[in-house]
Amino acid sequence: MFVGITNTPRDYAWGSPTAIAELLGRTPSGGPEAELWLGTHAGSPARLAHTDGTLADVVEGRLPFLLKVLAAASPLSLQAHPTMEQARSGFQRENALGIPLDAANRNYKDAFHKPELIYALTDGFRALCGFRPLSETSASVARLLAADVGDPALSGLAARLSNDDSLAPTFEWLLSGGEDVAELVAVVVAAASGLDGAHFTLLRELAAAYPGDPGIVISLMLNLVSLSAGEVLYLPAGNIHAYVEGLGIELMAASDNVLRGGLTPKHVDVPELLSVLDFTPVAVPYLEPTRLGEGVSIYRPDVTDFSLAVVDVAASSTLVPTTGQAILLCTSGEVTVTGASSATLARGESLYASADEGALTVRGTGTVFVAMAG
Repeated sequence: MFVGITNTPRDYAWGSPTAIAELLGRTPSGGPEAELWLGTHAGSPARLAHTDGTLADVVEGRLPFLLKVLAAASPLSLQAHPTMEQARSGFQRENALGIPLDAANRNYKDAFHKPELIYALTDGFRALCGFRPLSETSASVARLLAADVGDPALSGLAARLSNDDSLAPTFEWLLSGGEDVAELVAVVVAAASGLDGAHFTLLRELAAAYPGDPGIVISLMLNLVSLSAGEVLYLPAGNIHAYVEGLGIELMAASDNVLRGGLTPKHVDVPELLSVLDFTPVAVPYLEPTRLGEGVSIYRPDVTDFSLAVVDVAASSTLVPTTGQAILLCTSGEVTVTGASSATLARGESLYASADEGALTVRGTGTVFVAMAG
């Protein structure tokens, strides 16, 4: 069974007013449009396109993945997500404490993990993603020291970042706040005012968006990447990250468990975040595809919740080996999708495909993103 689905973009303040509408050929709402959700998650379940109801009314059980179109016009909060075990434990604990699901200080909205990938649709999609090697952070701090007039706050930061084991206590100190942290943030912003380089450019942007926030200094400790269109990042449990700017396709396990770590006015639970974070320095976590014939690339992370097929067809047909239920989104052209039955997708349209459709053949000219279990 194929079922047409749609949704209204979520109006988070960091969203772009035009990017999602331009991608999908829609009329902009006039406000920020941050994320278009296509799935059964209760936060914004996809609506049925041709009748009343939501996709949750059609799907048996729970879709383990959630497909989004994400458009960031300004930086999102620094955040990390728990493992499945951490999510189950935290959810049960907060339930036992009687914390309402919609409470501002609630960390765990459900009992599921939330690994995710982001596929850049445009060049220059920027993201912070994981702790970078300490030598790189120290080099940035050294440039700040050279640009400053010897403020002890900066030399104190350099002294704190003595080895890889110092990342966690330095991070905790920064997030815990206080007058000494506030002074350091001000000194770092002032010292960076005349420095070139991607990290310092971002630092100034963060200072303008979140004045005084310790996440401004934390950004120097993280990998900063600018993706070209078609590049993908995979962000597993424990990876601290923040999307900074750009348009992309986001695919994740269907969860709303977010532990924030700065660059936000929302609740930051420092001890809980520390229990989830992986402080191991990592390279930029690119995810490479598997090529399946002409026009089909599949991105499979190390979880079974989701995988993403990107299908580019040009007046021909191609086979997509789906693994059960799937959601399809067409971002250009018009295609016919055939399994046990057939359906047509034009730019901006999306479909749910039930498992009994089997492997899907895509014909026509266009680009289709296919989300499915891993």
